[in-house]
Amino acid sequence: MITLAELRLGPLLRYVDGSSATFWVEASRPCTVEVRCADGARGSARTFQVAGHHYALVPVSGLTPGTDTTYEVLLDGAGVWPLPGSPFPPSVVRTRAEEDAVRVTFGSCRWAAPPADEKDPVGPDALDTLAARIAGEPESERPDVLLLLGDQVYADETSKATQRWLGARRNLADPPGDQVADYEEYTRLYYESWLDPEVRWLLSTVPSCMIFDDHDVIDDWNTSASWLADMRATVWWRERLLSGLMSYWVHQHLGNLSPRELAEDALYAAVRETPDGTDVLSAFAAQSDADPASARWSYRRDFGRVRLLMVDTRAARVLAEDQRAMLDAGEERWLREQALDAPGSCDHLLIGTSLPWLLPHLIHDAETWDAALCRGERGARWARFGEKLRQRADLEHWAAFPASFAALAELIAEAGSGPDAPATVSVLSGDVHHAYIAEPQWPSGTPGAPDSPRSPDARVLQLTCSPVHNSIPLSIRLGFRFGWSAVGRAIGRRFTRHGKCDRPPVDWRRTGGPWFGNQLMTLTLHGRSARLRLEQARAGKGAGAARLRTVMESEIAS
Repeated sequence: MITLAELRLGPLLRYVDGSSATFWVEASRPCTVEVRCADGARGSARTFQVAGHHYALVPVSGLTPGTDTTYEVLLDGAGVWPLPGSPFPPSVVRTRAEEDAVRVTFGSCRWAAPPADEKDPVGPDALDTLAARIAGEPESERPDVLLLLGDQVYADETSKATQRWLGARRNLADPPGDQVADYEEYTRLYYESWLDPEVRWLLSTVPSCMIFDDHDVIDDWNTSASWLADMRATVWWRERLLSGLMSYWVHQHLGNLSPRELAEDALYAAVRETPDGTDVLSAFAAQSDADPASARWSYRRDFGRVRLLMVDTRAARVLAEDQRAMLDAGEERWLREQALDAPGSCDHLLIGTSLPWLLPHLIHDAETWDAALCRGERGARWARFGEKLRQRADLEHWAAFPASFAALAELIAEAGSGPDAPATVSVLSGDVHHAYIAEPQWPSGTPGAPDSPRSPDARVLQLTCSPVHNSIPLSIRLGFRFGWSAVGRAIGRRFTRHGKCDRPPVDWRRTGGPWFGNQLMTLTLHGRSARLRLEQARAGKGAGAARLRTVMESEIAS
């Protein structure tokens, strides 16, 4: 007797442009996955296998620009989506017309929400509340793309339910304890996160772009060469890292690519062409670990005249102390080429980086000072202290890579300058469990001043938004507020003098925030105008009463 294939996870609507889309699914067995759209467009793909799991990425072409089209998913000809009796509206593919506005909603850091009948210890999930709003008002405004800027799953901070599942599988007294150890355990994290009914429906009807951050593998992943050496000395690290990269490639990275990029991807072809792609993908992950420059996780997406450059700030690092960089030479070259490609071809440039470029001044100065200590600016004893501090205090953002910080400032100034410059250049980030707006100022003058050639003509903003659903301890609230204060800035300057640090190539000021809560930011970009909105998930009375409330909205370009 042949068992019918079942839908285990998905569908996720990933890439969408004016006439094509891709859909990601996991099935229970090998099968042919078909997507049929109500307007007649359709596509199909055979599943591929990794570690006993069966996945497909289905491209659909021939969609009509500027339309909403419902779709269904079939496995070997049997309908599996929409789910029978679903309380949600039918999932749709919404294609943009060229003249339409682009709405980009972004955030990071999401613990999976507990079941609906359990109290949520960190408050309502911003993705759940976004899904509820769209489902309740299907004709209302919705994002054109959802940018998930890291920590989509937490490999090192598992829920009680996942810990029980892990405990039934192996002895949690053995390392890595109640953290995930292998590919199968990673799949459990994705099931827990993406089978949340609201999130599952949301991801089926709003396109998404994703990038990893540290918790997708482990807290403070790739902090330093010393950190990495310590991790490689453990018995469990290699399996954890390879599984993390493999599961990220399958669940997140593939869907970031366009149909053309997928058709040209040699690894994707190799995995699909073999009956079991596990060894092929594992060898790729091992090569990525041995030679990080051999793999590129960064990518580019264009939404009309809005360009998104999503940058890998974890795996692309150079950790040797005398060459330390946030991006290796190839990655930095790629970013530069994409940012400066075809002058005048975009009205808005978005640089997605999980880690903020501009931090509160005290934190920036502390990280720059610590980097100087670790380089040996104050001698070997201070260098040892600096390394211990770097690892204990998570001092590993852009500021901890001063040359990379300066290079990004230079690139942004160049990309935002001249008669063909975009109206805005925005750095979109998460990670730090609060939201804020910071605006840089180049030392030769105010951005946009005609007599200031080093200052960009575009308006440049650091837009930071996290968490989507996570804890916000009092220490974070107090620490970041103090970090932005005048007293904090004065203390930071003392640090940099002690470390003999160069002044950063830009200064900046906080122009919004800090805001604390489970939250999302949305950029609405139309022509050369731009509006920014911050919404927080607020609990209401009764089950399912949580709502997104606007706490800030402003025009940033007109």
